Amino acid sequence: MSQDGSPLEVYQARLRARSAEVERLSDRETRCANARLAVFAVGLLILGLSLIKPILPLSLVLLPIAGFIVLVVVHERTLRAKANAEGGVRFYERGIERIEDRWAGKGTSGEDLVPPDHLYAEDLDIFGEASLFALLCTARSRAGEEALARWLCAPAEIAEIEARQEAVAELRGRLDFREALALLAGTVRAELRPGLLSAWATSEPVLQGGLRYTVTLVLSGGTASSFMGWAFDLWSLAPFAVLVGVSLLFGGLMKKEVLKVCSELDQPVKDLGVFAQLAASFESARFDAPKLLRLQEQLTAGGVTASNRIEQLRRLVAWLDAQGNMIFAPVAIALLWPVHVAHAIERWRKTCGERVPGWLDAIGELEALCALAGYAYEHPEDPMPKLVETGPVYEGLELGHPLLPDASCVRNSIRLDDTLRLIVVSGSNMSGKSTLLRAVGINAVLALMGAPVRARSLTISPLTIGASLHVVDSIQRGTSHFYAEITRLRDVLDRTKDDVPVLYLVDEILHGTNSHDRKIGAEGLVKSFMAAGSIGLITTHDLALTETADALGAQAVNVHFVDHLEEDRLVFDYVKREGVVQRSNALALMRAIGLDV
Repeated sequence: MSQDGSPLEVYQARLRARSAEVERLSDRETRCANARLAVFAVGLLILGLSLIKPILPLSLVLLPIAGFIVLVVVHERTLRAKANAEGGVRFYERGIERIEDRWAGKGTSGEDLVPPDHLYAEDLDIFGEASLFALLCTARSRAGEEALARWLCAPAEIAEIEARQEAVAELRGRLDFREALALLAGTVRAELRPGLLSAWATSEPVLQGGLRYTVTLVLSGGTASSFMGWAFDLWSLAPFAVLVGVSLLFGGLMKKEVLKVCSELDQPVKDLGVFAQLAASFESARFDAPKLLRLQEQLTAGGVTASNRIEQLRRLVAWLDAQGNMIFAPVAIALLWPVHVAHAIERWRKTCGERVPGWLDAIGELEALCALAGYAYEHPEDPMPKLVETGPVYEGLELGHPLLPDASCVRNSIRLDDTLRLIVVSGSNMSGKSTLLRAVGINAVLALMGAPVRARSLTISPLTIGASLHVVDSIQRGTSHFYAEITRLRDVLDRTKDDVPVLYLVDEILHGTNSHDRKIGAEGLVKSFMAAGSIGLITTHDLALTETADALGAQAVNVHFVDHLEEDRLVFDYVKREGVVQRSNALALMRAIGLDV
């Protein structure tokens, strides 16, 4: 299908096509159901006319039976095609919601993926109902969600970022592939659990080969041979009966271990079964980007694909389940069928188990790359950042906040490097100070994970991000707001001991203490950060703290945001200006909500 036009136009056209397909297939489904009912009724009529009144030959009933079987097959295929079309409708509806800024609260929050005490995840709205994760995440498998969360929480090295950028550039235009992957993955979201799969696949086998397996082979072979000899009157039933008895005894001795193999496999094999669909779609695709080729190699190493290996395991489980058949059960017990299959499963785990985590990582990273590619496709004006080896460098031209609607997103430029290390942001309440810090931080997260950024351009070096914008007190921990804030600042400052420079973002620095201690403490913290080679922004209502920038000379600068009154209503333009703010709006806000001050 054509991809001409804007992303919104392409999505709308494809949504119409998928919706029309759903309607067409719904009509076919209804016709198939009615036809099955009609053919069934005809079959009953022919059967009645053949048995009650022998007007028609009984053999004629084979025609409606054959027709019914054909209709069952057609009906099942129609239902699968309809489900795919409905998945396509949901895929493009969600895409349109993201483009039109109606996505908040409708995606995956990822809140269960937040690492404890993370240095910026909560402060920069990385996870949550209206978060960056919710905006980006089109992954439908748990492996994909976990990969995306890892990338959001840990900046990558430059080589890896550039490899992801190249992969995203290739996947960006592969809309059909991304849609097909989303439809496949949509069936596995509730089931696929990478941790459970990896734990099972890499754990020590319960059953080993050796003497006991040799006994199993001898008993099974002897039982089968003795039965054949009895069946052809070569000898009496006694050898067969004795060997069956010995097999039952031996099977009883092995029962505990066999049951352990089966119980451990029960849930993981369901996960692997649906995971095979994702692997097969990735294995058969053609890619040029080295990152995608490396991920593909993880699924095809050794000349045998992951999907084929998984299919082998699924067949083994089907053979294991076959013993539940009432007709086959006696044969299975006599031939120690469960023991044989359990040993085969353990051989599979020994041969392929160590590869399962790599398979999961490959699929997870592919879905994460597709999520970034979808974001890149839906935001064609957002560029990839320029990466530089030496730093610290953060130079963003017309930075915007990607979680804000385009219509209300005011952009500002920021430059920080080894000559200008600190920006002190002052301004009135609600004027845009915190949003500026969040825009700087969240674009750094995007840049250092391999995604496009909301800016005209962004040049950035490797940075460790640390933020204190949303720290809270805790009754359970017995910590005040001020203690929580200084603990966070200590944790961020500790990261300056690493080789990578720190980008620190502190909102209302030390506002939980008195003005005297605040000024001394803030100056000490800033000097510690600067001495360690860090760069950052701090905001403040306390105009005394703006003197900190003046004291640091060319390495620091003051900027501010302002507001003005229009017909007794405060109006903000959210535009960053040079220098220190000259007025506050606190009293005006208090009066605006009816407080008598």
